[in-house]
Amino acid sequence: MQDSKTLTESLNRKLKSSSASSPTAAGPAGSQAKPQAEPSVTEAHIDAINQLFTELELAYHNQFHKAFPGDKANVAKQLWLHSLLDLSPEEIIRGCRRSIRESAYLPTLHTIRELSKPSLTEFGLPDPHSAYLEACRATSPKADYNWSHIAVYHAGRASDWYFLANNAERTAFPVFKDHYLRICQQVLDGEELALPSTPALPQEHNTPLSLEERREKLRELRKELGL
Repeated sequence: MQDSKTLTESLNRKLKSSSASSPTAAGPAGSQAKPQAEPSVTEAHIDAINQLFTELELAYHNQFHKAFPGDKANVAKQLWLHSLLDLSPEEIIRGCRRSIRESAYLPTLHTIRELSKPSLTEFGLPDPHSAYLEACRATSPKADYNWSHIAVYHAGRASDWYFLANNAERTAFPVFKDHYLRICQQVLDGEELALPSTPALPQEHNTPLSLEERREKLRELRKELGL
């Protein structure tokens, strides 16, 4: 397999060649469209790709060599490095290791990209179906319920509690799931969800009885008791 230096030089040559041969978009006379900047290749990214391929080979030995026979692994490294440059090296490794933990099959580029995202459990978020069941079983008032995560409450409220309670799972769950995943993404992006507000109980205003009202109450009580 190529070492890191060879892989870098080879990829840089391909990137320069691709940039030079790419047509420039038409525009007003005397103007040129600025080419979109490619993410820069770093040693950390190259190390991450090398580590990813090493771990995938160890975890999916037969599948790996069937997918990348001979020198095709070196060509694949260049493609994967180019395609995953927008991810951080840590995200690339996370995608690799989540694949090894969660799947018996060699991952595709798309799979690595999807698995590179933080998992819901890392943020204390239940999976969508568990969240749906929690929302359906939560007692009222919903604002006072001890939620596993506040995102479940917000997804239930967005779905409409009455809708969840009065429709079968095959109808209600897809609606809840859409709301829940949207809200989970907000959590993953660092947004803080508002806590549910409990309406304040109205204050009681007791006005003391006047002397005449107290005497009237006393007369009524004596009458009832036959005194």
